[in-house]
Amino acid sequence: MANWKLIGGIAGGVIVLGAIGNAVNGDNHDTASASTSPKTASAAAATPTPTSADNKPKAATTEKKSVPNFVGMGLQSAQDAAQAAGFYSLTSHDSLGRARMQILDRDWKVCSQSVKAGTVAATTTKLDFGAVKLAESCPAHDQTAPSAADGKMPDFRGKSVKAARQALDSSTSITVNDATGASRWVLIESNWQVCTQTPTAGAKLAGQPVTLNAVKFGESCP
Repeated sequence: MANWKLIGGIAGGVIVLGAIGNAVNGDNHDTASASTSPKTASAAAATPTPTSADNKPKAATTEKKSVPNFVGMGLQSAQDAAQAAGFYSLTSHDSLGRARMQILDRDWKVCSQSVKAGTVAATTTKLDFGAVKLAESCPAHDQTAPSAADGKMPDFRGKSVKAARQALDSSTSITVNDATGASRWVLIESNWQVCTQTPTAGAKLAGQPVTLNAVKFGESCP
């Protein structure tokens, strides 16, 4: 026969132990929550709230200096001197208007500069040097490139074939002939000058083909 008193006692003990365990776990959970909450609060308090003043960029200051005289210098030396003076935005162009590129700067000399020597300018100012080859003479004034901005055919006579091509719309059909009749190839167009042209200067440009007859610079037009 089952001892009901013994079984009842055991069951009661199990219930009591379970209640004690739950109470202990509850105390541990509350303790952990209490121990972490102050840390979280203090961390949030320590984190600064960004303001519009914090995000506002600081105004940059631009230094100003006197622009040196570069005329008469070799192009490479002029560029080095400009950088030493604090001017780093540099470019150059062909003073003779032939649209040649200054590929090897040591082969060119400075004829003009876009900012007059002695001018106090921001060091971010772009300096443009007009230059010619070492064996060439500087023109009295930089020759301006021809332009067809008014919709009319420019006068290309004496201008380089390259400058003429750059003045026309990129869609223009252009034929270049050797004016001497020797049928030479016009390979480096900046080395050839226009003798005659079709259409003539002043004609309205309406997409018609253009023909240029040219000789090398240093040669006489026939």
